[in-house]
Amino acid sequence: MTQTVFDVLRIFDETGIGNPVPGEVISARLGITRTAVWKYVNLLRGIGYCIDASPKTGYSLRKRTWLLLPYEVKRFLKTHIIGQEMHHFEQVSSTNALARQMLHEVGDEVQPGTVLIAEQQTGGLGRMNRVWMSPEGGIWATIVVMPKLSVDQTFSIMMAGSLALTRVIRHEFGLSALIKWPNDVFISDKKVAGMTLELAADKDILRYCLIGVGIDVNFSVERTMPSISKLVTSISDELGREVERAEFFAKFLKEFERRYQMVLRGETEPLFREWRSLSCTLHRRVRIQTTKEGFKGEAIDINEHGALLVLRDEGEVECVIAGDCFIL
Repeated sequence: MTQTVFDVLRIFDETGIGNPVPGEVISARLGITRTAVWKYVNLLRGIGYCIDASPKTGYSLRKRTWLLLPYEVKRFLKTHIIGQEMHHFEQVSSTNALARQMLHEVGDEVQPGTVLIAEQQTGGLGRMNRVWMSPEGGIWATIVVMPKLSVDQTFSIMMAGSLALTRVIRHEFGLSALIKWPNDVFISDKKVAGMTLELAADKDILRYCLIGVGIDVNFSVERTMPSISKLVTSISDELGREVERAEFFAKFLKEFERRYQMVLRGETEPLFREWRSLSCTLHRRVRIQTTKEGFKGEAIDINEHGALLVLRDEGEVECVIAGDCFIL
């Protein structure tokens, strides 16, 4: 898709939804023929924009695309780094896998803060390589950051992401989203979003991190994935209506950038306080399953590396670095 296509769209946006703009005006402003204008209008129609045409008044944009295109996200984006470079795909195996490929092939040319977005993933993976179902209507993305921090600060980066997402859901939609350790976002007792983090490091210094983001937004869980409908929800299921994905995603990226910059400046204590205030895990009775054992107890805190501290029923405090946490 060439830049000229979106230059045409920008003229429609300047004119306003439903307001006609003559083809000769578009032609003159962009220095292209009216035939080229017609071609670009049809390309926009092909990616979901509803555009009317009249021989007397010209073209008018009636409805925006449902696709999560970079152009649409950037209409709302207010960041300095995160999302300034953005790539969109209709279907991929995994945005994280695509990001790894991009880093392998072009390396130093990758701009920090680059975001990869897919309308659908066929091979998405969550924590511990579990299948991450990614149907159309959700937000499936990877954020590439290059923080140059020590490896033991990895949880702070994930914390910035889960906090940003939770806050935006609460603020924009009035939904009581909370964080379930280590990186899931829940509404009541159902998961609505999750995050993963992959990293590469030179010795103990992070070279890059791939933050995988999966948010159930505009689809019915009951119809799309009925087998897990008792465990998972979507924003549209909770609200009873669909939401503007592009605006929501842009606001999440803004909130993430703000907290990510705090991590880079070493201002992590406020983030830990915020995380504790939005946790649905702490001070709850839990069952922990690690690769070695399972046990029950009370989740009492997290440490500076993000490990969950659990007071076991036997009386000892266990530091859980990785594993599954089930709230009882």
